[in-house]
Amino acid sequence: MNVSPDPRPLFARATEQIATLIATVRPEQLDAATPCDEYDVRRLLSHIVGGTRRIQVVGEGGDGLAVTPYADDVPDDGFGAAYEKVRAATLDAWADDARLDAPVRVPWGDAPGRIALSGYVMEFVTHTWDLSEALGRPLELDQELARFALDFAHQALPAERRGEGVPFGTVQEAPEGADAYGELAAWLGRAPLTGTTG
Repeated sequence: MNVSPDPRPLFARATEQIATLIATVRPEQLDAATPCDEYDVRRLLSHIVGGTRRIQVVGEGGDGLAVTPYADDVPDDGFGAAYEKVRAATLDAWADDARLDAPVRVPWGDAPGRIALSGYVMEFVTHTWDLSEALGRPLELDQELARFALDFAHQALPAERRGEGVPFGTVQEAPEGADAYGELAAWLGRAPLTGTTG
């Protein structure tokens, strides 16, 4: 698989972008729908924090699958602080270059660290789009991150590899004029929300 030799700078940018977006969330938006049918904004934030905790443990050499992908212990007004804390810990956990070639286990299988981390760039960039849509697109998003995530998704999740056990739907047609985030979302079976407001 063609991945970045060192996805950590992209991962850092992806987490910084999520942190900036989380900081815009207003209390009345927590119950809002997202393009991911399973999640409202509150549950998506819980998953973003929990998923980051998981890849932190993987970076530390632990069993990420033993970590719940949700942060049910975080109060409604604590997602920003919780995410900043786990984001910093995760970047520290992956600071050692040796982690990039170490075999790790992630939900989709065993892989070298660099591929696992690239997969989490894809996941977090996708959830950034989910959150952005739910919040009415309050920020301009980093297109380079989405292009990387889309390239990874094309390789890791070809159109025929959908169905049971794959948490992404059937490939959709991207809306006309879609940017890289719109193309990524469509490839992963998502459609934009209608009527989102800032």
